[in-house]
Amino acid sequence: MKLASAFILNEVKESLERIDPAISEAVCNAIIKAKSIFVYGVGRSGLVGKAFSVRLVQMGLDVHFIGDTTTPIVERDDLLIVISNTGETMSAAQTANIVGRIGATVITLTSNQHSKLGRASNIIVEIQTTKIEDRRKLAPLGTLFEVASTVYLDSLVPTLMSKLDQTEASMRKRHAIWV
Repeated sequence: MKLASAFILNEVKESLERIDPAISEAVCNAIIKAKSIFVYGVGRSGLVGKAFSVRLVQMGLDVHFIGDTTTPIVERDDLLIVISNTGETMSAAQTANIVGRIGATVITLTSNQHSKLGRASNIIVEIQTTKIEDRRKLAPLGTLFEVASTVYLDSLVPTLMSKLDQTEASMRKRHAIWV
């Protein structure tokens, strides 16, 4: 377990260090500017998106996860954040293309900026993960991408909090109460 956790933490750190800070600034600005924010991902990428959606709601933003039954229509002044490791997930690429035709902004987190999804995006956060053989044993399938995406999105939160004049106390007031 120690070997796997050390490998995952190191690889995630290296992946995140490769992201241009200007891209992260553009992502934060797009989030703040958006009238409504829509998030989409399939499988574990979808879980990453749902977790980030919750945090955005706690900051007082209007956020919807595409596929939920109460999701409204995306409009021109809105933002779509799509998470897909390969960038080739058909439903993700189709969603980005439809939203792009409407004129809304599309942000993609992917490991492949040249993918179908990448080509349909305004802003691409490329999260490159290792291709070394140890990955298959220590972090199978999309583990590194999913963990790096989670950490990346959570690392945007302090900047967003500052720009939106939010504190942990103000966010706690919007924290869900589960009974």
